[in-house]
Amino acid sequence: MSKRNKLYVLLIGLTLIGIVYAEMSKPKQLNWFASYTNHHKIPFGAYVFSDLIESRYDSVIAVNRPPYEYLKDNDIQGTYLFFNDGLGFGEAEFERLLDWTSRGNNLFLASSDFSYNVLDTLNLETSLVSIPGNFNNEFQFKLINNRLHIEDPIVFDKALSLYHFSEIDSSTSVVGILDKYQEGPSQIKDTLINIIKKPFGEGQIILSTIPQAFTNYFILEGTNREYTAGLMSYINPGEPLYMDSYYKSGKTFYASPLYLFLSNPNLKWAYYLLLFGALVYVVFEGKRKQRAIPIIEPLKNQTVDYTRTIANMYYERSAHNEIGRHVIQHFLNYIRVHFHLQTAIINDLFLQQLASRSNNTLEDTKRLFGFIENLEKQNFVRKEELGRLNTLIEKFKSQT
Repeated sequence: MSKRNKLYVLLIGLTLIGIVYAEMSKPKQLNWFASYTNHHKIPFGAYVFSDLIESRYDSVIAVNRPPYEYLKDNDIQGTYLFFNDGLGFGEAEFERLLDWTSRGNNLFLASSDFSYNVLDTLNLETSLVSIPGNFNNEFQFKLINNRLHIEDPIVFDKALSLYHFSEIDSSTSVVGILDKYQEGPSQIKDTLINIIKKPFGEGQIILSTIPQAFTNYFILEGTNREYTAGLMSYINPGEPLYMDSYYKSGKTFYASPLYLFLSNPNLKWAYYLLLFGALVYVVFEGKRKQRAIPIIEPLKNQTVDYTRTIANMYYERSAHNEIGRHVIQHFLNYIRVHFHLQTAIINDLFLQQLASRSNNTLEDTKRLFGFIENLEKQNFVRKEELGRLNTLIEKFKSQT
């Protein structure tokens, strides 16, 4: 590696170390995702509520199945608690929940707003709380039950969309309210209903438009835990409490195998460093470490040209005897290589085998070798006889 490349690698490494140090030393940002999941410790998770409720209630069961299936397969009694940003019950599912409630059980629903089938069945209407002058987004909540001894209203500043019950029937009792302030030349105070209790058959239904009351941020803020405890006081702690874990905005499992790495800052940056190191290796080690080898053409086979040159020399000197002898020896070698016959003794058996293997007639074979025998006996070979020998040999080979 050249000095310039080493300098580049050093600068990139120092830059990366600086970025990692800056990322590791900066304050960790809060995750404000509203998950409402029992095992999440983020501000809008429900880890604190789940931990407190298990220590104060005799029996707390987390339900990870849809309520329609769970109530169908289990004969249970007690309280079924739902809290999430939205609760999307189907018609058949909500009917089953109501049927279960009517048999002397409690149904607690906490959601920012409710679907049409829930409101229509219970003769309710909701409206969005609008406060044009509330720049701090602060709301004051209060439970109206004096026996709870909660004198001061609870202040909450993270409800981005807040609903209230704009219409209820005569059988519904008010549990909690919120105070709406209109800023201006004169302050106007308006009280809105946000938590109600409604009898249904032999049981009761509690509806709340502030599911944030069950989150970590709400409970750990000041004395807000008294508000959440007051809500739960409407439920008998001696009865089983079934906490829904199915209708949650947060995931209860993680499909990605990289979750354990990416959720931990140290492992996450180790993973990124590994990827960066692999990239650097590909960039620098992928280059050639030696110059390209030039292509060398193989040597041409000059045997044919050499043979032709030697033959022309003999021919020009009129050395017909020598040419004839070389032609005959070459032909005999051809027979030995191609037909695997010994040419030391040429007799009738040899001629028959050669004719059979070479696809020539016995007469032509005898004629060829008879001509060869006559040439070998002569002291002088004429030019015409040499041409005749070449013709007979070529004709013999062409039949093979």
